[in-house]
Amino acid sequence: MKHFKIIKKLLFLGIFCTFCIFIGIFLYAKLSPKLEIKAANSIAIYDNSQTVFFHGSDNKEWVSLKDISNNVIMATISTEDKNFYKHKGFDLLRILKATYINIINRSTKQGASTISQQYAKNLFLDFDKTWKRKWDEALYTIRLESNYSKDEILEGYLNTINYGHGMYGIENASNFYFNKKAKDLDLAEATILVGVPKSPSNYSPLVNYDIAKKRQKVILDLMVKNKYIKKDEATNAYNEELKFYGKKDENNSTTLMYYQDAVLAELKKIDSIPKNYTDTKGLKIYTNLDINAQTNLEKNITEELVEENDLQASAIMMNPNNGGIIALVGGRDYNKSQYNRATTAKRQVGSTMKPYLYYAALESGFTTSSSFTSEKTTFTFSERDDYSPKNYNEKYGNKAISMATAVSYSDNIYAVKTNLFLGSDSMINVAKRVGITAKLEDVPSLPLGTNEISMIEMTAGYAAFANLGYKVHPHLIEKVEDNDGNVLYKANNNKNLVLNSSIAYILNNMLTATYDPLYIDYNYPTAIGLSSKLKHTYSLKSGTTDTDEWYIGYNSDVVTSVWLGYDDNQNIPSKAALYAQNIWYKSIESYEEGKEDNWYVKPDNVSAVLVDPISGKAVDNNAEKKKLMYFIKGTEPTINQSVFDEKLNIIQ
Repeated sequence: MKHFKIIKKLLFLGIFCTFCIFIGIFLYAKLSPKLEIKAANSIAIYDNSQTVFFHGSDNKEWVSLKDISNNVIMATISTEDKNFYKHKGFDLLRILKATYINIINRSTKQGASTISQQYAKNLFLDFDKTWKRKWDEALYTIRLESNYSKDEILEGYLNTINYGHGMYGIENASNFYFNKKAKDLDLAEATILVGVPKSPSNYSPLVNYDIAKKRQKVILDLMVKNKYIKKDEATNAYNEELKFYGKKDENNSTTLMYYQDAVLAELKKIDSIPKNYTDTKGLKIYTNLDINAQTNLEKNITEELVEENDLQASAIMMNPNNGGIIALVGGRDYNKSQYNRATTAKRQVGSTMKPYLYYAALESGFTTSSSFTSEKTTFTFSERDDYSPKNYNEKYGNKAISMATAVSYSDNIYAVKTNLFLGSDSMINVAKRVGITAKLEDVPSLPLGTNEISMIEMTAGYAAFANLGYKVHPHLIEKVEDNDGNVLYKANNNKNLVLNSSIAYILNNMLTATYDPLYIDYNYPTAIGLSSKLKHTYSLKSGTTDTDEWYIGYNSDVVTSVWLGYDDNQNIPSKAALYAQNIWYKSIESYEEGKEDNWYVKPDNVSAVLVDPISGKAVDNNAEKKKLMYFIKGTEPTINQSVFDEKLNIIQ
């Protein structure tokens, strides 16, 4: 009996303490400054002309509860929180039920968040699943419930949740999906929209119509169960034929959302940005986006791939002088696939890997005239199987060719010989210096691009060549301000010299051989079709594997990268190279339109010598075929001197 009294007292004390804690929390919430509920998702993103191209919920699109269709309100409450008007922010019975179901099924699929909790969660920049974040969300839920009415909370929630395709808030979503105001949505339209926020990338009717309809059926059944509508109303709504609009009032680009998603992903990684919107009352994000470049890039991709339904594309245009990304396409149509191939995917890069090799060779004493024999070759290794690389279409000169010729034809035999001569560490070292973080396997096929690298890293790597040797940090955001104009973040555009500028200049000139008619001999330059189309001078390298097609080219103004392939890694069509080539040249020429051909100025320690372009040997002005090539002074060939001789393994 004595023990029972002690237990009873301890239990009473525990309940009393718990009660006091809750009272204290509610008093704290009540006395705390009132939350700015319109701050959730209040983001404005600007392009490089300081014009807004995306905004989340703000006063312009905010609509009062009376201006939202009752169909939306009923469907939202019935689906998300049927006891919304009865609880004080937390539905304890629902929490207990969800916990029980999750324990029984050994999963965490059953949720129990109320509308108030979800709204509190939307006040944060990201959704980290830490205990601190959950505590903060709980505290914000209490503060919301203590300072606002249920109608005000519901109104805020409906004006700030994500309905997919960059549409935050019911008014934006209604205009986008159905070209009408939120107050005019009928039951069928409302239940389709209410189903989207659970997983915008999956339940958007523009992305997965069948899945969206299944979700709509669940919502209609819940509305019947909770006595908001009758069974025949649900049936009629489900069977109603819906007509989707799927357009924005402005910047109606199908790829612009890839840029926006990348901006928001970058924003979350910036430590100086507060992790909740209430500390900033919203954010103004200034980016490097050139809307004309973005629109034109999308247009070129769409026009070139009109006959290819499933072939995917990604592309990046970057300012090589600061790493600012001025255009980014992560796929052909964001409405169909939100996967950002430009920032996330890693693909085999093919021969676009070779410039890293040839820079390493030039740095090690090779010159543009250094020659290897182009012929069928089997390489034998003591600890590996034999390796027999092949040239495209199995074309070989069966003679010594210069490095410039090897670049022009993308000769694989020359590349493998060079890599073996130098040792793979040289090439890997150069790639790492310019910003390639992907793991590069030391295999014989390394210079042929069999390793997988992301497009954003490859573009930044080429930027180091384009700016004559400086490593840049690829980024989309230049500056972030709060709504009061206080600068929260400014991009550090400092760049580090990691390459020899004179050697980069020589490499850049050598990469023009890919479309130079002077290299027509036993083979053709890989991009010879561009020789009459380009109005400006560019360094250019293509890369082709069975599954991937790349074009990366640049001048001192811009680096442009284009990739084509299938998400399931099936073999690409034979026309993929032509598609990629056309997308690349049309996009970069459009960006350079009206500008002078501002090619690089020759450094003082570099000399120009007339050579036979194929052999690399020096010739005089009377030679039938001659090309002006560039060399570090003291390494240039003369008519009386031979160039690199692979048989003797010497460099003269």
